[in-house]
Amino acid sequence: MMGGKHAQVTAIRRKNDDIEMFEMVSAKSPLKKRWGFLNKIPFIRGNIALIAASASGAKHLQFASERFDVEPGEEKEEVPSKLELILGVALVGVLSLIFGKILFTALPAFLASVLFQPYVTDLILQNLIEGGIKALLLLGYLYVISRAPVIKRLFEYHGAEHKVINAYEAGKELTVKNVLAQSRLHYRCGSSFIILSIIVGVVVYSFFSYDNVWERMGIRILLLPVVIGISFEALKLTNAVRDIPVLTYLGYPGLWLQKLTTSEPDEAQAEVAIAAFQRMRQLELTAQTDSSSPMNHAG
Repeated sequence: MMGGKHAQVTAIRRKNDDIEMFEMVSAKSPLKKRWGFLNKIPFIRGNIALIAASASGAKHLQFASERFDVEPGEEKEEVPSKLELILGVALVGVLSLIFGKILFTALPAFLASVLFQPYVTDLILQNLIEGGIKALLLLGYLYVISRAPVIKRLFEYHGAEHKVINAYEAGKELTVKNVLAQSRLHYRCGSSFIILSIIVGVVVYSFFSYDNVWERMGIRILLLPVVIGISFEALKLTNAVRDIPVLTYLGYPGLWLQKLTTSEPDEAQAEVAIAAFQRMRQLELTAQTDSSSPMNHAG
């Protein structure tokens, strides 16, 4: 899946080896479009971006899962309307995001309290232990799911996405050979956001004391929007300074995590990623041209 300012494109390779695409133009982020002013406010825009990305990402995954095993010329029967399906999938994506964030926030806090709080009284040290537990749970989870063939293939496509973007940013012609020669790691990846949220959480939680495990878990959940907002700004910062000596190391924790969430793609996967990117670029150019037309500024 490739996304730009105005368009998102997901490309899949069908069983007959054809490449089919799902496109969303001027609807990459419905929440951003509706609440545009919030998207300009630091620390708030990160929460809007995360929820919007989860909603639209769920729709792209739904397309991929439904279309892959459909024979050419054959369509699956759809009982719900298109609008109902889109809203339903988007809701599932957002709820999955919320559940996942709560689980990986409340569970480490619970384990840290039960296992270590009786022996560790320093608040900062307690938060460091909690952050360590969260990191271990995350790494363990990623390692386990990466063993599944379908997830392994998903991570290979993830690597292909990064390679295409790296090739484009390096000014290389988007050929399979040039793309495969690039790194599968990229500073703007969502994986970097995840590890940054753990680090930011350790700092933010250190400013709040608690009396028991339930209060500790409640504080963590209530502070989730704060942690997400700061982590989003930190991700933008690490990308902005990635070419500055010394400061480039700020983004390394996220790059290290991407070694788990990406894998080396094959030529066929690189072709799919290139097709998605090139189509996204075409739609972006069209959308930009349309937006500059005088007809679009009437009234």
